[in-house]
Amino acid sequence: MTYNELFEQVKKKKSFLCVGLDSDIKKLPQHLMGAEDPVYEFNKAIVDATADVAIAYKPNIAFYESNGVSGWITLEKTVKYIKSKYPEIFLIADAKRGDIGNTSEMYARAFLETMEFDSITVAPYMGEDSVTPFLKYEGKWVILLALTSNKGAFDFQFFEENGVKLYERVLRKSQEWGNDQNMMYVVGATKAEMLSGIREIVPNHFLLVPGVGAQGGSLEEVAKYGMNSHCGLIVNSSRGIIFADKTENFAVRAREEAVKLQQQMAELLAAKGVI
Repeated sequence: MTYNELFEQVKKKKSFLCVGLDSDIKKLPQHLMGAEDPVYEFNKAIVDATADVAIAYKPNIAFYESNGVSGWITLEKTVKYIKSKYPEIFLIADAKRGDIGNTSEMYARAFLETMEFDSITVAPYMGEDSVTPFLKYEGKWVILLALTSNKGAFDFQFFEENGVKLYERVLRKSQEWGNDQNMMYVVGATKAEMLSGIREIVPNHFLLVPGVGAQGGSLEEVAKYGMNSHCGLIVNSSRGIIFADKTENFAVRAREEAVKLQQQMAELLAAKGVI
């Protein structure tokens, strides 16, 4: 998927919503547990209920690999379902991979070729040769961890040398490897006020912003500091949407929560003059 194609989805749906498929089998509605593949049935229902207001889905790989072989099968089925029924949707493998070159090549092949995700989250700690194997796939995206929303982000990401914080160095150095047509950055919504400084370094890149909703991030603050003329934002909500209800009404409630966010996003896009 190209930059322009992604932007067209933003304009068409008046949305920059990503729904995180953090589908924990222990939190699924009880009535699904008799199904052959409960997580797959859950994912299908969530996707069908929200696909008209979401531009992206982001399965968190840990919630699938924790179930062993059956979890990987569920993940593959979920990806194939979305790709076949909603080909315009941007699919993110939230895998946070990061290893030496040969291993990264295999991770890239697994997610970007075999499983046909559009993008993958990557940890840049091991440097250029751990990231560039993911950039060899035309039309695919690398989403580098830059400034995350967790408490532990302060352990390393804010380390400063010669007036430059570590996350700022990640943003600057990585632009030697990719560009705004194949690279995005993860920036946590709970640090929204820092987005203006990040935009000075990467004005045109899309940013994947987790932390809105259950983690307490403000959508308005994210838009205020991070939105550019092409939107440039993919804001993720997981638990606040997919686990809004645990009864047989779970998909209806998920849609209600997704629509609430989409309506807010439409207002913010209009106010910025993007749509």
